[in-house]
Amino acid sequence: MKPTIVISKASRVSKGTIQLTGSKSECNRALVIEALSKGKVKVDNVSDAADAVLLAGILRKSEVESLKTEVVSDSGLETQDLRLINIGPAGTAMRFLTAYLTLQNEEVILTGSARMKERPIGILVDALRDLGAEIAYEEKDGYPPLRIAGNIQQKAERIRIKGDISSQYITALLLIAPNLPLGLELEIEGELTSLPYVEMTLSMLQQAGIQHNWTDNVISIAKQDYKETSIWVEPDWSAASYWYSIAALSDEAELFLPGLTSYSLQGDSVITEIMANFGITSQFRDGGVHLLKEPKPIQRKIFDLKSCPDLAQTVIVVCAALGHDATFTGLETLKIKETDRIAALQNELAKIGVKLTEKGQVYKLDTSGKHIPDYVYFNTYHDHRMAMAFAPLAILIPQVEFEDANVVEKSYPAFWTDLEKVGFSGTLKG
Repeated sequence: MKPTIVISKASRVSKGTIQLTGSKSECNRALVIEALSKGKVKVDNVSDAADAVLLAGILRKSEVESLKTEVVSDSGLETQDLRLINIGPAGTAMRFLTAYLTLQNEEVILTGSARMKERPIGILVDALRDLGAEIAYEEKDGYPPLRIAGNIQQKAERIRIKGDISSQYITALLLIAPNLPLGLELEIEGELTSLPYVEMTLSMLQQAGIQHNWTDNVISIAKQDYKETSIWVEPDWSAASYWYSIAALSDEAELFLPGLTSYSLQGDSVITEIMANFGITSQFRDGGVHLLKEPKPIQRKIFDLKSCPDLAQTVIVVCAALGHDATFTGLETLKIKETDRIAALQNELAKIGVKLTEKGQVYKLDTSGKHIPDYVYFNTYHDHRMAMAFAPLAILIPQVEFEDANVVEKSYPAFWTDLEKVGFSGTLKG
């Protein structure tokens, strides 16, 4: 049985310094670059997020096991040993490794959790097959687990991929481009979703000496060598967003987050602009960012989160808690995350009388029935961001309980401990 956690906060004042772990998004990219560079690139400030720790172990071939499988050969049925790589619920690792493993000198089975087997991978597999990769579906077409043959025999230099899908598909292809025999010309069809994440990938490749050309809708990366360098992983702006939420729901807030900069590669740094609507100012000094709460009427009614979908739960919950009816767009990818985040938000917001309605690709928040009970039990749906987005509600609700205390380990293992530094109290049960 998974332990639950009950949190509360006696005061609506939040003050303190919080040292965040390295960005999971940056770290996962840097780890793949390090592996592909064959030792030329080193990674500093590696994230302690479970996803990053797992990916690092797999790339160093320590988090693997063997699987005996039967294959048909000229001499009949033979038993073959394959590496079995289980990435659990780590979606980024699934996408990045699907591409990475096509370059390796072996055949492997790449699998994950039950939920991972429900998350589509077909668009990336099709693109890799167009390049010449040999990838087969072990169970259901379009979904993990995958059987991936290494030593890709590249047959195409230019491929197409839709721009309105997960940017992780695009990043997975760009990361392996310098190692492909013919390089890569990636044509992006339609509007590019989550542009900052693609720009992050290209910038980190450039730090490692990999040059690219981006003309119109085509990104070109020639086969080339990496330079010897170190990539420093900035603290996680996605994790910072929960502290902005805490500041927004507090009556008074002074928080300091060391290491964050105003020129971040991370798209989620846009939280500074979003939370300015709720009276939170961001002052970059002393080697980090100071968050200050100032009284301010909320006026913004429409939030386009297309370039920062991981902030959606945080922003929607803040609006709900403050009784601010708002409209949200750019949430198309939320249904294929760790859970169907739209359905999860609808279910959990209903517990405080708030409705999130969907019409096409537009989502409206109705807070007319909002109420603040003395106690709420929130489900997390195996989704770290559900727990962390709803946790700040303990500022308003006397007791908030979450079904799975450990779910935060995926990206922010120290989350509950860090909450205690600013006056939250937490009690584990079970």
